[in-house]
Amino acid sequence: MSKNDNNALTRMLTEGTLSRRGLMKMLSAGAVMSSGIIGFPQLGFAAETPVKGGKLRAAMSNASATDTLDPAKANNSGDYTRQCMFYNGLTELDKDLKALPALATSLDSSDGITWQIKLRSGVTFHDGKPLTARDVIYSLSRHKDPAVASNAFKIADQFKTLNAVSDSEVQLVLSQANFDLPYILAAPPFLIVQDGTRDFTKGIGTGPYVCKEFSPGVRSVGSKNPNYFKPGLPHLDEVELLGVTDQAARVNALMSGDLHIVSTLSANDCKRIKATSDFGVLESKSGMYTNLIVRTDIKPGSSEDFVLALKYLQPREMLVKTVLQGYGDVSNDTPVPPWHPLYNADLKPRPLDVEKARFHIEKAGMKGATVEIITTPNIEGAVEGGQLIQQVSRNAGINVKVRRVPYDGYWSTHWTKDPVGYGSINPRPTLDMLFSQFYLSGAPNNESGWKNPQFDQLVVAARGERDQAKRKQMYGDMQKLIYDHCGTIIPTFISSTDGFSKKVKGVEAWPSGMMMGYRFHEFAWLSA
Repeated sequence: MSKNDNNALTRMLTEGTLSRRGLMKMLSAGAVMSSGIIGFPQLGFAAETPVKGGKLRAAMSNASATDTLDPAKANNSGDYTRQCMFYNGLTELDKDLKALPALATSLDSSDGITWQIKLRSGVTFHDGKPLTARDVIYSLSRHKDPAVASNAFKIADQFKTLNAVSDSEVQLVLSQANFDLPYILAAPPFLIVQDGTRDFTKGIGTGPYVCKEFSPGVRSVGSKNPNYFKPGLPHLDEVELLGVTDQAARVNALMSGDLHIVSTLSANDCKRIKATSDFGVLESKSGMYTNLIVRTDIKPGSSEDFVLALKYLQPREMLVKTVLQGYGDVSNDTPVPPWHPLYNADLKPRPLDVEKARFHIEKAGMKGATVEIITTPNIEGAVEGGQLIQQVSRNAGINVKVRRVPYDGYWSTHWTKDPVGYGSINPRPTLDMLFSQFYLSGAPNNESGWKNPQFDQLVVAARGERDQAKRKQMYGDMQKLIYDHCGTIIPTFISSTDGFSKKVKGVEAWPSGMMMGYRFHEFAWLSA
């Protein structure tokens, strides 16, 4: 990279004028550098009197033949949003990430092990059957059945016994203390289904909408539940939720008026939408991230030096400023965002340092080796991230090739299977859930195959610790182990950015996930 290229790139970064297209041109010229972060304020919305009725059309970026209405099988934002139309949890998270009562009116425990769960009276399923303790026991117990193959299997493993005290009360005994239980039960996998449900194509739940149509990979349609237990909700008569994986098609449909709200905007989409008067952008700071996964149980990731070299080849500030256009935060390779109360601030993000990367490449015995990174569209920043690493690695003594594969089938064919490739993780309500699903040695989605007995012990011990200072120290120690040894490389956290027509009211930024924590349809309404 020449001095003039460097100066031009510096100027564009400083002025905020470097687009993704411009970045790609710079990449083709081999220009790479670091820069600072631009911050964007979260958006707020004035309270108005909701208008009742109307049909809202929305689109998520996920769609495939594996779309599901089974909470145990959900694994992406499209599944979560669809299922929250039709089901409720025992608890739910608000915009301040507090666990609030939903189908349960209370969850009480003196020791964190034995919990008394009292159910809301008068709640009925869409087919008219009343909610009882049997439904709760069935919904939570099925995650423990290996035959179900639940994505929450590891989390539910702590549910030791579930018993009906009465039709309206459940006693849940855990295998060890966990005071995060009210937050855990707010997570999408633990939405409540009807006792004995085997057919998950009908979506019979207690949620704000009754399922009229479910076409995997295409769309879901829900009509207003007239017997919903929350007074005054929902506002809309009908919601049609489409799956549109093509980024341009999704945004063009919004701006043409065919859609009212869409998920997963790119930074350039945000810029385009904010330049109009009829559309807006919802930005929520979140724990969502795109990560480079290096399998530590196979070569080359079995060498900690190789993993460390890749950590020093992350252009973190550049990714935030150019790829995310400021809609994100720099990360330190742990899955805990810097605004989180349990964040370990002592673990500084590693700078882009080609010299240190070269040192660890040579120490790993990989000087001159070729490494392939698998990437795909529709994972925010993955393609650009891979290409940036390809550029900076040229001076680190290693040859990086980026192979771009189709998004369709990526999660079943490539995710967690390739030696080096990209993943994308949505926010979780607690660190315990995040660590239990993606970092425990036996976790079903242990992306990098990392195994650390000390980490495993700390995860279990922290669940039963009530002293917040001790808990923070324990989670800080866990982050240190990830920082030093794990093969998941997290350069940035990505703000959720959703686009909406300003005819849509009642929506706001929630840090629990995109599209108001996957529940926009419960609160949204259309202005006249």
